[in-house]
This record gives sequence, structure tokens and C-alpha cells, in this order.
Amino acid sequence: MEHISKSQIDKMEKIYRLNLINSCTGYKSANLIGTYSNEGVQNLAVFSSVTHLGSNPALLSFIVRPTIVPRDTYKNILCNKFFTVNHIHLEDIEDAHHTSARYPANISEFDVTKFESEFLHEFPAPFVKSSKVKLGCEFLNKYEIKENDTLLMIAEIKDIYFEKDMLTEDGWLQLEKAKTVTINGLDGYALPSLIDRFQYAKPKK
Repeated sequence: MEHISKSQIDKMEKIYRLNLINSCTGYKSANLIGTYSNEGVQNLAVFSSVTHLGSNPALLSFIVRPTIVPRDTYKNILCNKFFTVNHIHLEDIEDAHHTSARYPANISEFDVTKFESEFLHEFPAPFVKSSKVKLGCEFLNKYEIKENDTLLMIAEIKDIYFEKDMLTEDGWLQLEKAKTVTINGLDGYALPSLIDRFQYAKPKK
């Protein structure tokens, strides 16, 4: 088995280190976050850090990188509070990755990709029409992570949309049916498949 020490990591070329550290922690969620600016420009950006935080209330979190450069998603959420989280479908990975390009704030990623926006049940932020699982969220709080100047964003899930055949009797969403992809590292997209599912774990007697 190969071994890489901290001293070796510190001496690595930047892109090599980015690829290694971003991939060694395992597969991550792949989502498009939809927001809108005060000027009415719809913004869409790929995020691999959306994480379940709690079920009651229904909370999620995600990471915003240091704000020393313009972060339209972050700015829009602070201004308008509402945003959407949209699973990335297998057939959308190229355009989803393209949303990570840094366009000016007055350019909508919906206009430079094949993605179409849609507004559901008067929720103020744009959803991605082709996404099979969509969440409408409201921003609650942010926490500074001093170790690397990032921000942990906390939000409550207000609305959930999904294809009907994904839902099981016990409330579990079978994401395999939605062809939801995951992200490996910074730029690798993978399609997971279900191996097995187990009952709620309790101590064995």
C-alpha cells in the first residue's frame, strides 16, 4: 500500500494536491444550487459539499469557499434567503460541471448551458427542470471555519420534489432510479448503484 506523509503533501504541486485531497475522502454529493440576484439574474452552480444535517427540523449544510473572490451563490443567498438544491442527472454532467466556470454576475448559467429553470408552487428561487430530485431551501445561518476561511451554510428544507416511483413505503428515496450522480474529487462524476439496504441498526442481543 502506498503512503504519503504530511510533509510530502505540503510539497506537492497545487493541482496535484487538490486532486489528491479532494478524492481521498470518498464520493460526495453532486448538486446544482439555484439562486437569484437582486437584479433578477438567475444563478446556477455545482456544489459537492451539500450534506444532511438533521431530520427534525429538516436541515442541510454546504460549504462556501473563501469569499476573497466573487461568490454569486453566497451573495444571492444572503440577499434573498431562498435557494434550491437540485440533484445532477446522469445526462447532465457536462453542463453541470460547466456551471463551475466563473461568469460575470450579470450572466446566468441557465443561458450558457442547456439547463432550463422552473418555478414551482410560488417558491422564489429557480429549480432545474431536468433534475429528478429538487429541494427548496431557506437560509438560516452561517458559521466561519477559521482553519481555512470557509463558511458553513445552514438551511432548512421547505419543499421536496421527486419522481413518484422513487419513494418506498418507509419514506426512503431510491436515488438509483433517478440516475443521480456523485462526484469523485473535483471533476470526476460517477453513477452509484444500490448494493443492499439494511434495517435500522440496534445492539445485538
